[in-house]
Amino acid sequence: MLRNIKFVLFLSFLLSFTHAFAGAITPQPSAPEVAAKSYILMDYDSGRIIAEKNADERLPPASITKLMTSYVVSYELHNGNIQLDDDVLISEKAWRMEGSRSFMEVNTKVPVESLLRGMIVQSGNDAAVALAEHVAGSESTFAQMMNQYAQQLGMYNTNYMNATGLPDPDHYTTAHDIAILSAALIRDFPEHYEWYSEKEYTYNGIAQHNRNKLLWRDNSVDGLKTGHTEAAGFCLAASAKRGDMRLISVVLGTRSENARAQETQKLLNYGFRFFETHQLYQANAKVTETKVWKGKQSELDLGLAKPLSVTVSRGQFDQLKATTNLQHPVIAPITAGTKLGEVEIKLGEEVVAKQDLIALNDVEQGSWWRRFIDQIMLWIWG
Repeated sequence: MLRNIKFVLFLSFLLSFTHAFAGAITPQPSAPEVAAKSYILMDYDSGRIIAEKNADERLPPASITKLMTSYVVSYELHNGNIQLDDDVLISEKAWRMEGSRSFMEVNTKVPVESLLRGMIVQSGNDAAVALAEHVAGSESTFAQMMNQYAQQLGMYNTNYMNATGLPDPDHYTTAHDIAILSAALIRDFPEHYEWYSEKEYTYNGIAQHNRNKLLWRDNSVDGLKTGHTEAAGFCLAASAKRGDMRLISVVLGTRSENARAQETQKLLNYGFRFFETHQLYQANAKVTETKVWKGKQSELDLGLAKPLSVTVSRGQFDQLKATTNLQHPVIAPITAGTKLGEVEIKLGEEVVAKQDLIALNDVEQGSWWRRFIDQIMLWIWG
């Protein structure tokens, strides 16, 4: 009898220990110390900010400015206003640009593609100005276009005065805004984003290396852009993809080329080690359905206009819960894309993501009889 009692007590202890261990939360250390004036680490798919310091402080971006120069040029290419094989006349202003150069000769003609790659890989100020003049006629007009695109992207703490990032008291942005721009560039122009991973580019017989040291140190890093002036310090916007997870890191105002690479590596390693991102729903796929009144059909599929991803600490994915909040009543006619509710993702009591639920197809009005019957039912049910 005593032996049986001891066994039951041991089994009870073992079960309680196992239960406590299974329910334990994976340790979550805070972000590492980063020696920079400002920084941010953001997940590309979910948009979650994993770590940041002074991310909305307005600072000079130096040549990281050229991310927006590239974005505007890519949009002009997409809209058919210019072509990659267009010959661009190199003006004296472009030729005389100080700082990093792509070695374009004055009064020569250079294809748009060569200028883009020279600007992206070699950070050529001459190439940036030549592109700006080709797109908008002048660099100042091009800067207006840059600011318009910045507003469209939600970069509300950014103002551009030139296409190069050369110092100007009214030329500024933030780490957060740079992260937003980086994500947009990767999403909207993947065919041009490939150039950001090129380690060197040769033009006019001169080969120059990409200043992003992480392209050599970390195989998961495939862009984006460095920058440096005395006022800005050493800056780096970087993106890396490991498995299905892509992170975007921005550090502004570090003390050296090595420092900006080291501090960025800290952030990327931290994000990939302690966080995970999952896509919960695809765009335009059914998430739920709802009752439709007075329509040719009585049920309507609801989904999302864009994919919904969440980023959580590793080990927390199974704790997520999804709830839907639907508009009632839904009365035909309904146009595809109409907002009819929202889906909300919670971790405990914290809302970690939410997105509008939209109609995935049109629903026309039903016959007069269907409308009459449904009206009676609505009156009865309130």
